[in-house]
Amino acid sequence: QVQLVESGGGLVQPGGSLRLSCAASGFTLAYRAIGWFRQAPGKEREEISCISSRYGTTYYAASMKGRFTISGDNAENTVYLQMHSLKPEDTAVYFCAAARNTYCPGSSSGFDSWGRGTQVTVSS
Repeated sequence: QVQLVESGGGLVQPGGSLRLSCAASGFTLAYRAIGWFRQAPGKEREEISCISSRYGTTYYAASMKGRFTISGDNAENTVYLQMHSLKPEDTAVYFCAAARNTYCPGSSSGFDSWGRGTQVTVSS
């Protein structure tokens, strides 16, 4: 059974950093790309980044480049999202999702397994 579990969220001050984890089970990262998404209250879900462990490629949404870094640990079957210089507008529930294929799809419809999310709150 495919399962994704996010962790690492919490309350952080503006300018701070957090590292989110997405622990995958029921499959190996080599067979499915993993994406990170977020959804703020009253806003649509937006994609942050995606990683294909099979091909060693990463993708970042244009607005997310520079402050977010995605990485994967195949031995731990876990994908990470390192976030720096956090702003109050980064406050959201952060989700990871597994794609249907080994490559990063062009839209969220290409992801079919989702975690429950972890809350990130950026506030002083």
